[in-house]
Amino acid sequence: MPEAEETTEKDADVTEQGVEQEQAPPPPPGVPVTIDGQLVYADKGELLIEAAERVGSHIPRFCYHERLRPVGMCRMCLVEVDSGRGPMLSPACLVECTPDMKVETRSDKALKAQDGVIEFLLVNHPLDCPVCDKGGECPLQDNTIAFGPGESRMVEEKRHREKPIPLSDLVLLDRERCILCDRCTRFADEVAGDPLIQFIQRGVETEVNTFPNDPFASYFSGNTVQLCPVGALTSKPYRFAARPWDLESAESTCTTCSVGCRIAVQSSGTEVTRYLGLDSDPVNHGWLCDKGRFAYESINNTDARVTAPMVRKHGELVEVSWGEALAAAAKGIKDALDRHGPSSVGIIGGARLTNEDAFAWAKLAKDVIGTNNVDCQLDDGLPAEIVLGLPKATIDEACAAPVVVLLAPDLKQELPVLFLRLRDSVTKGTTKLIELTPASTAFTPFAATSLMYRPGEAAAVAAALVDDAPAADIGPVSAASITAARQALKTPGVVVILGRPSTAEAANFVADAALVLNAGLTGVKFLSALRRANVHGALGAGLAPTGDGLDTGAMLRAASNGKLAALVLLGSDPATDVPDASLAQRGLAGAGFTIAVEAAVSPSSSRADVILPAATFAERNGSTTNIEGRVTRVSQKVPSPGVAWEDWMIAAELAGALGGDLGFETVEDVAAAAGLSSDVAAGDGTVVAPPTAFSARSLAANADIPMPALDAYSLRLVSGRMLYDNGWATASSPSLANLAKPVALRANPRDLDRLGVTTGAQVRVSGAHASFVVAVKADPGVPLGSAWLPVNVAVDDARSLIDASSPVTDVRIENV
Repeated sequence: MPEAEETTEKDADVTEQGVEQEQAPPPPPGVPVTIDGQLVYADKGELLIEAAERVGSHIPRFCYHERLRPVGMCRMCLVEVDSGRGPMLSPACLVECTPDMKVETRSDKALKAQDGVIEFLLVNHPLDCPVCDKGGECPLQDNTIAFGPGESRMVEEKRHREKPIPLSDLVLLDRERCILCDRCTRFADEVAGDPLIQFIQRGVETEVNTFPNDPFASYFSGNTVQLCPVGALTSKPYRFAARPWDLESAESTCTTCSVGCRIAVQSSGTEVTRYLGLDSDPVNHGWLCDKGRFAYESINNTDARVTAPMVRKHGELVEVSWGEALAAAAKGIKDALDRHGPSSVGIIGGARLTNEDAFAWAKLAKDVIGTNNVDCQLDDGLPAEIVLGLPKATIDEACAAPVVVLLAPDLKQELPVLFLRLRDSVTKGTTKLIELTPASTAFTPFAATSLMYRPGEAAAVAAALVDDAPAADIGPVSAASITAARQALKTPGVVVILGRPSTAEAANFVADAALVLNAGLTGVKFLSALRRANVHGALGAGLAPTGDGLDTGAMLRAASNGKLAALVLLGSDPATDVPDASLAQRGLAGAGFTIAVEAAVSPSSSRADVILPAATFAERNGSTTNIEGRVTRVSQKVPSPGVAWEDWMIAAELAGALGGDLGFETVEDVAAAAGLSSDVAAGDGTVVAPPTAFSARSLAANADIPMPALDAYSLRLVSGRMLYDNGWATASSPSLANLAKPVALRANPRDLDRLGVTTGAQVRVSGAHASFVVAVKADPGVPLGSAWLPVNVAVDDARSLIDASSPVTDVRIENV
């Protein structure tokens, strides 16, 4: 028995030890730090200011920003830090957490230091808060109240300087208010790659300014205004427009392009007052391009808006009631159906609608009208099977990929914030960039290898990249560059950013190149670079031709031949957006009956027989889908002008006038029918898989497209878009309308020498449809045998020359 008792006692001890072990689990991973008496486990390398923020200890700051490199300029974040050698004041934005560090953020020494920093900053800072645009949302105001001295000991006159100084067409500088936090200069240099603003002078004369005759002409300048912790930088459109406490705000998604940047839409009364970038980690990191930030002026420009339904009577468009306009539209469609059947009706556009609007119109087209002639792309995109059917990558996956193949247009011009995200990864060495492009882009200086091909050769270059045979030159693309790119592409995890590099050549070439890369690279994923706001959501909703349906180019050709009896323009303007301007003009002129569902007057809608006024961004609720398939919410903030309706309502009422019923009473009904719950679009949204109906497996590369021979006197045209163009968003925004650059033709210096043309000269450029005079610029970034022109920036641009009936467009240039 004694042995049994001893065993029982030992078991009890073991049991007690086991209980003790369960009650005392191992400490969590990380670096143990004590902040204001609270034990915190920080991540390795985490800054003290970040660790403190996570546990609720706010440390005041001016220069620190979580998306910028810390510099410790302002010293506002001084706290007491004891790393084992006694407490000392240290800037929390520069100190990394180390084991057993003890931090006091509210000690007498820390508060005294913060008080002193505030006092020094206010020595020459003007006390003009009542008229400062930053008043009411100013960190300097907030920190002065929370950490400042309460009153000033200074009685001397403050320093006065001329103000405001225009840094650019959009940004103004008030030097008296600047606290030299370095936020704006760091953003311009590190994030945007446009180091156009710098510190000048020395000591107490130090100030932020631009270089002489070199304005802050960055596509991202508006971010510096939002980053500025005081009112030193202000934007022209918002300056003196409103006070922050008078504004109402709603979270939404920018629809200027298809990146899907998260924004706050702010309004005063019935007008949109400004957009602010929201920090969406998977998408935009808080950044916006200037077009996206300031294009809200177009919404407020009622002179350019369609505010009432219009019907053409006796050759003139006159305002009518909704009932009369819908009846006229329904009669035009019914007449086409009765005489020629559903194949005689076409719908062009829809890429700028919400998902709900696009779904309603797709249902109207295919279930009520019965036509498959629907296309949300304007002959400048890629087949839906390519866009939605290839393996998808997210923005985060692309920016974390070891190798990115860029087979797309200039991202800085068409998808600016995606450019910022990818540039950050490339400059940090995270990602190696292989560029397949018909002309140099903003990414060319960062690319490990740039393969600049002539139009029509993209698929051949792609095939060479995945081939094991010895590389050979392909036009201007050297065998050595192909070999170098092959080595990089052996790394697993490649992401291809896929768009339409040039609209002057057939989409088939790029589609074939994508199919070749998909077949030849193991585990490759694709991120779309199509530019229109909701083109991916509209394609997924059904606004794409299926079966025997016609795409936009085919519809315009049918219309020009008198085979399209009714044409619906769904928020689209083929007259300015379709690459082949001649085809667009012939198609619009030949369409039997035209209905324009538009928010603004355009060259195309002005030809319509019926115009139905539609709500635009900030005037409707719904959701949108970005380049990675992420569905996010768009919110109504202001009412539509006049009697404009949301597009889904127009579709539902037109269906009723045609004798059908879509079954929608509210936008929520449409969302439910489309399978879009409110949870999907909440916050940063949800990446939704595209419909399985679209599969790239149904396509095969077609490398046998007949190519015309390039004669010795011709150059092969490359066309590209610019951020600021003649589109409605730019042209109707006073602050942006004058930012479009003059048209210039770019060609290789060797080609210009061969043709006897000097850079800067005026030349006549001629194509199949037109000829015009334009300035020429020598650019080694254009391959031999090619010439580059922008589209939609002037009356005479690349669109006048493009011939969509040919796989490539050849032009000739001659001295005037």
